[in-house]
Amino acid sequence: MKIDRYVIRQIVAAMIIVVVSLTCVIWLSQSLRFIDMIVNRGLPLATFIYFTVLLMPTWLSLVLPIACFAATMFVYNRMASDRELVVLTASGLGPLGLARPAIVVGLVVTLLGYLLSLYLIPVSYRGFKELQFQIRHNYTNVLLREGVFNSMGNDVTVFVRARQPDGELSGIIVQDDRDEKESITLLAERGALILDGSDPKVLMVNGNRQSRDNATGRINILYFDRYTVDLGGIREAVQRTVRDQNELFVDELLNPTEQITEPRNFDKYMAEGHSRLVTPLLGLSLPLIGLVIILKGEFSRRGQTIRLIVAILLVGLVQAAVLGSKYAAAKQLGLLPLMYGSAIMPIFVCLAILARQKLRRPQAAEKPPEGTPA
Repeated sequence: MKIDRYVIRQIVAAMIIVVVSLTCVIWLSQSLRFIDMIVNRGLPLATFIYFTVLLMPTWLSLVLPIACFAATMFVYNRMASDRELVVLTASGLGPLGLARPAIVVGLVVTLLGYLLSLYLIPVSYRGFKELQFQIRHNYTNVLLREGVFNSMGNDVTVFVRARQPDGELSGIIVQDDRDEKESITLLAERGALILDGSDPKVLMVNGNRQSRDNATGRINILYFDRYTVDLGGIREAVQRTVRDQNELFVDELLNPTEQITEPRNFDKYMAEGHSRLVTPLLGLSLPLIGLVIILKGEFSRRGQTIRLIVAILLVGLVQAAVLGSKYAAAKQLGLLPLMYGSAIMPIFVCLAILARQKLRRPQAAEKPPEGTPA
């Protein structure tokens, strides 16, 4: 129907505005946690943006249901104020017919929620954790830290006295014990970090190379104008061994093993897996709650502030119930039905109410009897 397409367009447009606004707020607040990676580790701005964008699916999974509810309430409240709901009701549409466009949008949001929850969140969050680990432990960023002896693996230590704004390094010391036969110490006045393909190298200028034979103790000194130290062999010196819950797919969470986590965390991981299956349903249940409240009973052109407040309170209650039941189920798996009930029950209750109730138009003021003042 044309009216359905009209309402859907209105809801989608409003929802996009809400999603963008909320996501920007979350992005700005969360980005402050990683600002030290630009200040202290010299992280390029493009890499920093990519780093935070990897968290976008996680944020969207939280924002989408709320945005769908807010957009639905805004559009239907505006239609009520403009008396469009009265016209549609007079044309024969009941509450369920009026709610149909919002239900369609809610179903699409729910499907998007499952796409995020089942695939995009674990994939993107795993990329986020891998990049975060590389930034914190990778030779490229560690090397740029000033005034610190940075151990990269068990055999290489790098010290940089100062780093200039143009990237030039001054006061460089490299201790290289990767060769079992000799120990090498390099000192240079200045230099720079360069990347040859994927392997990092340190270009050292005006310095000396001191090598000590581990068998004889003999020391050789070589003075150089330019010397390059290849650090490619330390790439795998540090590796991640533990994965976060958000990096795991649902089947891994529902069937945890000792390779994933300790047995004492099995219930917690299983509760997280069931939460991934439940949370997307809020994309449908939250707007349905708003529809029931705004379409319930007699329509009045006068403000619907009380109904809006009631709808917000009910939505907050449902979200609190879903979140609270998740933490309760993490301690006692027998409480898992509460989690499913908190998200599914509002859907069936709201659909039943919309199917049975009728929207009443406001009663006209009674005409005063003849001869009496109005």
